[in-house]
This record gives sequence, structure tokens and C-alpha cells, in this order.
Amino acid sequence: MTIEQAGLMTADPAAYADEARLHQALALLRREAPVHLVRAPGYAPFYAVTRHADIMAVERDNALWLNEPRPVLTPGEPAQQGGARVRTLVNMDDPDHRVVRAIGADWFRPKAMRALQTRIHELAVRFVDQLAGFGGECDFVSQVAVHYPLYVIMSLLGLPESDFPLMLKLTQELFGSDDTENRRGTSKDERLAVVLDFLGYFQRLTAARRAQPTGDLASAIANATVDGEPLGDVETASYYIIVATAGHDTTSSTLAGGLHALLEHPDQLARLRADPALLPLAVEEMIRWVTPVKEFMRTASADTHLRGVPIARGESVLLCYPSANRDEEVFTDPFTFDAGRAPNHHLAFGFGAHYCLGAALARIELVALFGELLPRLDTIELAGQPEWIATTFVGGLKHLPIKYKLNP
Repeated sequence: MTIEQAGLMTADPAAYADEARLHQALALLRREAPVHLVRAPGYAPFYAVTRHADIMAVERDNALWLNEPRPVLTPGEPAQQGGARVRTLVNMDDPDHRVVRAIGADWFRPKAMRALQTRIHELAVRFVDQLAGFGGECDFVSQVAVHYPLYVIMSLLGLPESDFPLMLKLTQELFGSDDTENRRGTSKDERLAVVLDFLGYFQRLTAARRAQPTGDLASAIANATVDGEPLGDVETASYYIIVATAGHDTTSSTLAGGLHALLEHPDQLARLRADPALLPLAVEEMIRWVTPVKEFMRTASADTHLRGVPIARGESVLLCYPSANRDEEVFTDPFTFDAGRAPNHHLAFGFGAHYCLGAALARIELVALFGELLPRLDTIELAGQPEWIATTFVGGLKHLPIKYKLNP
């Protein structure tokens, strides 16, 4: 594999469904070209940034490195991407980002998370009980992992359970637009229809919560003001979309990928079952191992350099988080799954101003589910071939067939 071939893989959705080959490419880039110009067909050129230290440097300087006009890797020129129909926190820079982020921040602080723990524990018990009822064999992704975090975030928003299947379907279509199994279609109109369905649902929700607030996160978003004025309909719907999608899809990927890691490393599964106090560290390792958010992009607001490579104003970089989280300069034996790894300076939640709003919630959910599952496991093994979603943005396993025995 050449450096050019390795660089092209960062823009290839299929590459993220072949983790061994992807990590081979990223290791090559870290060694030989950690800031590498990629010219992928259909995409405006960008620099793939694969070292932990360089990604940290970009994340720390959100005045030099802007989210707009190219917050994530999508086909076409950056100018075409700037006029997004949805403008979430992912798209925003300060001062807009700071002000809009604050609308939901209190709902994800430790105090609010502690108040949610009872509900999260109830849901963890519910889904492990369901696992027990599947007769000893299931697809852990489609039958458990995608549903449990969805129920948590929908409960926080205050949405009716009857709408959960719709939210799951739209999320999978949005993040799986490059995957033949999950996407709605291949045309721009079909992809746009997914976004319009989201906007329509959340615009109706906004109207309902403004007419009758119900004390949930959905009501807080619907009735939020900036400089004394309510958010516009698109801005409000966009806020819902980022919470409702990223709020569960990333956690479900880590849940499935974390279990798969334990199946591939039975010594670590045994270690964790023998010492449940390791669970918080093991969850951090699962997050590092899976890295469900594959990239964000930044655009230089002035001429600069990164690891000696000149980058002109208006040029973009791709922050490659799976690579950062296997960086040999930061992690001892980075390709070893270590349930007790400490310290663990992974970048799966990003860093700096754009650090993941729901990081604490994700950790609580993962600890709760594995804390309920592991003591009840008698045996567990793969029952077929795992499959990963094709994506360049957010994803992980889409199928994990398992056989198991659970204690009552």
C-alpha cells in the first residue's frame, strides 16, 4: 500500500467497514505522512491529520481552525456545503457555538445525569432481560445495542415511545447514507428527504412544546432564546437532530463494539468479570477501541503550518480520530485491548470547545448496561461474522451475531 492509497482510504466509506485494512493504512500515514494531502475523486482536497498531538493542536485553537464551511467530509466543494439546510452545533463556530451549546448544556451536567441514573438502570435491566428472552442467540446490534441508548435519549427529550422506531430509522438513514443496507437511496433527493423528514418531525414537536411545555429537554430547546429572541424553526429542529441522533447512535456503536472486543479478548472479559471495579476503565477502553465518530473537519482561517506542512487559509484538514486513538506516541500497545488501561487519553469525544456534549451520559449508559450484563453471563461467543457499516462519519458494527447463556 502506498501513502497515496492510504490517504484515499480516509475518504472511502467501505474502508471503515474493513477495520484491519483501515488501521494498516492509518499506521502508514502516522509513520510516513502524518499530515497528508488527499485528492479523492468527488471531494475537494483536504489534509488527513493522523497524529494525536496534531489533532489536539487543531482542537485547541478554534479561532484558527473553523468548523464552517466544511464540518464533516462530504462530496463537492466547501462552498456547496456551507449552505446546509441543517445547522447543528457541528456546523457552528463561536460566538454562535458557545451561545447555542449552552441551551442544552445543563441537561448533560453531572447533576442532571445523576437524576437520570435510575431510569438508565431500569432500561439496562429491561434490555438484559430481553436478551435473556431471545433464547440464547441474537444479533446484538439490531436487537439490543441500537435500542437501549435510543430509549435513554428519547426519555431525556420526552418523546413518546411510539415515535422511537421512526427516530431509529431516520438516524440509520442519516448516518448510513453510504451503506447499502441502511441508506434510503443513492440520489441527492433521497438523502435530502431524510433531512426533511427530520425537520418536519421536529418542527411539529417545537410547535407542540411551545404551546404546552412539559419540563423535558424538548421543551427547553423549543423555548430557548438567544439575545431575547427564540431560535428559528430550522435552528431549533437542528438542535433536536444532533441530540436525537448523536445522542444514541455513537453509544450503540460503542456498546456493540465493546462487547465484540471482549469476545475477541476473552482474557479481558474474564478479568472484568473477576474485578467489576474495572468497569469504568474498561468503558473508556471500549470508547477508544471503537471510536464511533470517525472524523470532523476544520478549515484554516489564516495561513499556517501543521507539523511543518504549510496549510493556506481556506484549506481543510480531516481530524482522523481512529488514527489518533491508536497513536503509538500516546498509547502503550495501542492495538491491544486493555480493560484496565490507565491513563487513557483517547480523543473519541473530541477536545476543547467542541468536546462531546453527551460524553457523561454515554459513559453512564455503558457502565449501566455492562454492569447488568456481565454478572449474568454464563457463556458467550460469536455465532456468525460481524459486519461494520460503510461510513466516513459515524458508525460501527451493524451486525454482531452471538450465542450465550444468561443466569436469571
